[in-house]
Amino acid sequence: MDLTRQHDLRAWRPTALLLLVVGLGACRGGDKSPPAGESRPGAAATTAAAVAEAPGEKAIKAQPPAVPNAAEAKKYAGAKLKYYGESVGVGAELDKTMIQQFQQDTGIQVTIIPRPKGATETYSVYQRLFQAQSGDVDVMMLDVIWPGAFAQNLADLTGKLGEAAKQHVESIVQNNTVDGKLVAMPWFTDFGLLYYRTDLLTKHGYSKPPETWDELEQMAKKIQEGERAQNPNFLGYVWQGKAYEGLTCNALEWIASHGGGAIIENGKITVNNPNAQKALARARGWVGSISSAGVTSYEEEDARNTFQSGNAAFMRNWPYAYAAGNAEKSPIKGKFAVAPLPHEPGQKSAAAVGGWQLAVSKFSQQQDAAIELVRYLASPEGQKFRALAASLIPTVRSALEDPEVVKAMPFLESAKDLWLVPRPSNSTGPRYNEASIAFFQGVSEVLQGKDPKAVLGQVEQRLTRTLR
Repeated sequence: MDLTRQHDLRAWRPTALLLLVVGLGACRGGDKSPPAGESRPGAAATTAAAVAEAPGEKAIKAQPPAVPNAAEAKKYAGAKLKYYGESVGVGAELDKTMIQQFQQDTGIQVTIIPRPKGATETYSVYQRLFQAQSGDVDVMMLDVIWPGAFAQNLADLTGKLGEAAKQHVESIVQNNTVDGKLVAMPWFTDFGLLYYRTDLLTKHGYSKPPETWDELEQMAKKIQEGERAQNPNFLGYVWQGKAYEGLTCNALEWIASHGGGAIIENGKITVNNPNAQKALARARGWVGSISSAGVTSYEEEDARNTFQSGNAAFMRNWPYAYAAGNAEKSPIKGKFAVAPLPHEPGQKSAAAVGGWQLAVSKFSQQQDAAIELVRYLASPEGQKFRALAASLIPTVRSALEDPEVVKAMPFLESAKDLWLVPRPSNSTGPRYNEASIAFFQGVSEVLQGKDPKAVLGQVEQRLTRTLR
């Protein structure tokens, strides 16, 4: 079997996936902005620098689209904006490239302020800015859960962008509409995936990727043992184990795929159950075995750097890592594919839902110019550019169904049968951040060796206090 083609697109409509992704209500976006990864030892095929450059390579070389309504936007030439955008990686490169084009075409000046690497920290920064009614931010990235939490501090985009919003998938627009006001424009969406080395699976006698967690553990252990003869630092499985929002995503996937539910369901806290305990105990068993002990400090880029350097057989990550892995200088170009994350027998594969929006601060002194920047970045042309450069899934229907985009994103085929798990934002509302912190701190304690049952009991108590 040719593993590299196992998940190629066939007769499947991408819009169906996106409707499913965003039809989950006000779900929480993932910690999508990839943080700066530290280099890992044993990068046999490449240097850490080469891997770090790979994600932005296409973005730097590709020509961004012109501003479609440049003539209209030039009315605001000379305005100076501050944009809280991606901090590192391909997102940051794309921001720089598109902002340069926007400035050239419109005369509007934009200063990019790299937001904190983690979603949790970004949320706190925005809270402080809004509490101070600060004009130090004009345009900002918003996690998909935040429109409701920050709505009172955001400009109503309905008048100027309401018509453009009709091009996006309706359920995301609904998610970003609060009390009849469009407070954010959809930008991209995503979900968790299993990346695997097709060449190493074949080398070690496997014809397909793992479907269950037991199979993943067995395959990762065998490949790791076999590869360590040449590369002592080789790992079976890498993922995001640091105590931050990314761990909430990973742990949600583990628990849901073990039949343990989604933490809070229909307003009821369900996190403390035997299946959830089993899922976390399993993950704890990976630390120091098929995963390094240091995985508990990994964010997205740490996992990607390790996998893309050729030092891991399997990886959990977001779609952006697909374009990065296939960049021209990538050591694993053409040697990997993607599949749904594993599940327990009798359960479904689960993937946490991610995604980001663009919004304008109500306290901005340059709202009209800021809206033109949002219009450009979230446009069909802009979303197609980002999809082709960085595997960022568009929210504009025409871009999502564009033949070039479909061809560039074969991983979308893997999502047809996933359980796309939202974070519990409907139940927690503006207190989601507190709930997520309680959850990922508890999961982190389990990964450090504490008893899952005792820890989840404590998490349940913290969530109960949060929701009062």
